Amino acid sequence: MAKATNTIVFIPGLLCDRRVWEPVANQVWTLTNQPILHVEFDAEDSIADMAKTVLEKADGQLVLVGHSMGARVAIEATRFAAERIKGLALFDTGIHPLKPGELDKRKTIVELAFNQGMVALADTWLPPMLHEASRTNPHIFEPLYEMVIAKTPSLHERQIQALVNRPDAAHLLSRVTCPVLLGVGDGDRWSPVSQHLDMQALVPSASLVIISNAGHFAPLENTEETATHLLQWLLSL
Repeated sequence: MAKATNTIVFIPGLLCDRRVWEPVANQVWTLTNQPILHVEFDAEDSIADMAKTVLEKADGQLVLVGHSMGARVAIEATRFAAERIKGLALFDTGIHPLKPGELDKRKTIVELAFNQGMVALADTWLPPMLHEASRTNPHIFEPLYEMVIAKTPSLHERQIQALVNRPDAAHLLSRVTCPVLLGVGDGDRWSPVSQHLDMQALVPSASLVIISNAGHFAPLENTEETATHLLQWLLSL
């Protein structure tokens, strides 16, 4: 009997869209010829609703590949349809609940977007997310910058609401039985390597890869290395 084909679903993070995953996804499709789907969020204001959107837009058996908030969405999808999910690839993310002081910091950045616009938000929020070398590389920085300023303060507010009310990801991840890949940029200060080690402790069978010369946006900061690790893992499923 032929092996069932999985749809590989790429899920972006906060203020992101398909652009954060597209270079990696293009390599995956070229070398595997498996069905690819990009899911983006607009009206959703909870991680649960985002997970339901993913499951509604994608048919059949799925491998979910999430970045940052999108990885939390991928984990949440297992709450509703664990039997459909044949693999989870989780990049630059975490499973922790709301941290002390996080609510106030999130509120400040939401107000900045409404009061001064998305350019001001991008100027403040984006550079610290990146590896130092990425901040001066126009091939990395400019696409990310254009992606962020194309969003609206209202969309940002909805996604922040989803994050501050995020469900217990640790409990769900500890129950996952499908293969798991964890990936993180070696210079990710927002979701550091230590967070991914905590996740691996909950799923000892998970593979952990550390992407060199990358911050929080590993899929764009080091596309080649991210794609190589992801492809190796996908071919092992």
